[in-house]
Amino acid sequence: MEQGNYSVGLDIGTTKIVAIIGKENEYGKIEVLGIGKSKSLGVHRGVVNNITQTIKSIQQAVEEAEANSGLQIGSVVVGIAGQHIRSLHHSDYITRADSEEVINEEDLDKLVNQVYKLVMLPGEEIIHVLPQEYKVDGQAEIKQPIGMYGGRLEANFHVVVGQVSSIKNVARCIKSAGLDLGNITLEPLASSDAVLSQEEKEAGVALIDIGGGTTDLAIFKDGIIRHTAVIPFGGGVITEDIKEGCSIIEKQAELLKMKFGSAWPGENKDNEIVSIPGLRGREPKEITLKNLSKIIHARVVEIIEQVYVEIKNYGHEEQKKKLIAGIVLTGGGSQLKHLKQLVEYITGMDTRIGYPNEHLAGDSDETVASPLYATAVGLLMNAVRNEAKGAANEEEVIAADELEEEMVYAGGQEEATAVRKMKERKSVFDKWSEKLKEFLDNAE
Repeated sequence: MEQGNYSVGLDIGTTKIVAIIGKENEYGKIEVLGIGKSKSLGVHRGVVNNITQTIKSIQQAVEEAEANSGLQIGSVVVGIAGQHIRSLHHSDYITRADSEEVINEEDLDKLVNQVYKLVMLPGEEIIHVLPQEYKVDGQAEIKQPIGMYGGRLEANFHVVVGQVSSIKNVARCIKSAGLDLGNITLEPLASSDAVLSQEEKEAGVALIDIGGGTTDLAIFKDGIIRHTAVIPFGGGVITEDIKEGCSIIEKQAELLKMKFGSAWPGENKDNEIVSIPGLRGREPKEITLKNLSKIIHARVVEIIEQVYVEIKNYGHEEQKKKLIAGIVLTGGGSQLKHLKQLVEYITGMDTRIGYPNEHLAGDSDETVASPLYATAVGLLMNAVRNEAKGAANEEEVIAADELEEEMVYAGGQEEATAVRKMKERKSVFDKWSEKLKEFLDNAE
């Protein structure tokens, strides 16, 4: 099978690295062909801090995915998170040369590329430029201006910014693992693709993705991304607290959290006790589940309150910005018992757990439909979209080549020039791919 027939998403997380291979079936659903998972050893709070170990972990996950699917992985779409990520709002405009011509994709590309040229703080790079609403000659609240007449085209943008060094380190790991970097996507955006419905995005929803090292937030309203944030705490700090509070090793703390942990201390009775084997012949330790839940509860409340501050910063209490669909929890940390109830109690907002099964084909492996794989599935969806976009662009160029030849042959030089201009137009996607290649070259 050729590389073009399938796509790959690679989730480089703090606790695990997941490589997922898939393709789009005839019903527009994602068919998972293979999945590989390895323990993440060189990533701390979403940022690579050990290149060699991260490369090994990536290779391990990729080899497992290749063995499961019988396919070879070439290019991957990778997610980026970490405490270095920040977002800002920016307004920009262009003045069109001819207001008698309709606005086309070239005008939108020009406006977006103008935002990419914004001067950032030293060491920062723009990762995403996401248009929110457009204005044409002062007429506001336009979602899609293509086909309209106007001289001044302006827009509000949600701009996601990250540290150049962190992005380069991810790119270096991918390249050193023998892979090509297809695209970089912000992880909360990937997770939102996998678990949110269009209706929720329209109504207003906050997606909280609780990972091992970070908790990612993405807020949507009227179908548009409105706010993103990365909180540098996740499930890992809860495990760390259990380890310290109960004086046990990390492996035991993680098992305790998964099997007996609860975010709501009132659920456990005082006489519920779990016994932990002692180290090297030492006496076993007895831990009350009530005490365990208190430790978990204290840290979870802190994480949720930080996320809620970000939701308030967006201004959800205003009538126009109200998040009718409430909160969707996903990621490995969302599997903690009674977390949904605690989030509802703290925020007063409707909450559900987000599973990435809506976009998966019916015969997909059940394990992939876990919130644990939300980011990986979202990255795979992104890779599939990019693949389709690339194929469409290729077809457009081939068609334009043929059309130009015909025009020249028929003596229509003006028409041929117009077609040539159409060929020269580059989409934002193509330009972003070029930016990534620059990253890779500089990372050597």
